[in-house]
Amino acid sequence: MAEKFKVGDHVRWNSEAGKVSGIIIKVHTKDFDYKGYTHHATIKNPQYEIKSDKSAHIAAHKGTALTKI
Repeated sequence: MAEKFKVGDHVRWNSEAGKVSGIIIKVHTKDFDYKGYTHHATIKNPQYEIKSDKSAHIAAHKGTALTKI
């Protein structure tokens, strides 16, 4: 099972451009629409919105893709 994160946690993940880091700004525990796609989330398997440290980009990821830093 993936680690649980909370708003304010500083995390890192892999992207096409390499490793990216940011701050979790929202935790989703129900399905949600983001950038034209439905992202599936549950209480047991939430998804996280993360604001990149280096830009205004917001990403959505499952906990399995994130590492706390």
